Amino acid sequence: MAALISENFKFVSLFFKSKDVMIFNGLIALGTVASQEVYSVFAFNCPCSPERNYLYGMAAIGVPALALFLIGIMLIKNTWNLISECRIRACKKLSGTAAFALLGSIMGRAMVAPVTWSVISLLRGEPYVCALSEFVNTSSLKNFPEGYGPHTLAGFPCNTVPQEVAPFKESIERQLKYESQLLGWLLVGSIAVGVFLMQCLKHCCSPLGRQQEAYWLQYRSNEKALFQRTAEIHAKVLAAENVKQFFGFVALDENDKAQLREYQASNAIPSSKWSQITGVYLYRENKGLPLYSRLHKWVKGMMEDRADVNGKEQDQFLL
Repeated sequence: MAALISENFKFVSLFFKSKDVMIFNGLIALGTVASQEVYSVFAFNCPCSPERNYLYGMAAIGVPALALFLIGIMLIKNTWNLISECRIRACKKLSGTAAFALLGSIMGRAMVAPVTWSVISLLRGEPYVCALSEFVNTSSLKNFPEGYGPHTLAGFPCNTVPQEVAPFKESIERQLKYESQLLGWLLVGSIAVGVFLMQCLKHCCSPLGRQQEAYWLQYRSNEKALFQRTAEIHAKVLAAENVKQFFGFVALDENDKAQLREYQASNAIPSSKWSQITGVYLYRENKGLPLYSRLHKWVKGMMEDRADVNGKEQDQFLL
């Protein structure tokens, strides 16, 4: 039984690891839906005033979406990789195709939350009704009294209208919600078609087969986890050595002592090495052999340099 549970746990963990981007985007969408509901219940209050209605309604849809978009861009690692690439190498080694693919990936992931916010806002309809209530064409309403203009129509979301036009509130609200929900569903359909086409383009242009691409994703995930874990221990060992040099001793718990006994202290890594493994990286090959990351490329370059040095030393010895 224990073995069965262990195997099932491994399977589930591998599944979630392979679907991490999809799950992450789903959690962002759910969080956006929840925050939109809270905002609509506690914060949305239509001013019911001409000209202010439109500004407030559009701001309720657009401003949070813009904020979520910028937050999404800041939270995506590739954004800072791109900035590092342009700062370190002035983007000289970044081709147009690679730049398009990278920007598409950043924009696509950053758009999850703002699109969800906009779609939910349009499907609910309150911001749209508030924004466009004063622009309703009264000639489309049968038996609508004359002499009532935008100032009167702007009060429909708050029920602050004269008794003569109050019976038309339901018709106006139904018409505006129909338009709002139609725009929402059209946005959903457009996004779905766009995502499908982008996925087709991605798989058609990819130089890798599905198996190798899955392997590449596994490699990147493992390298990231191991790099972060090793970097943490390296920083701790280096910090412990520096603190010991300053104070003459260092206060460590049992886990820290075990790590210091197991791992040797080393000097700080030169900035040139950090620069070589920092920045944007897309799949490349060297003499038919895949290079899965900047770290992988750096290691292969170091091995080739050592081989060249050894070859020159042998040639000099023979001479």
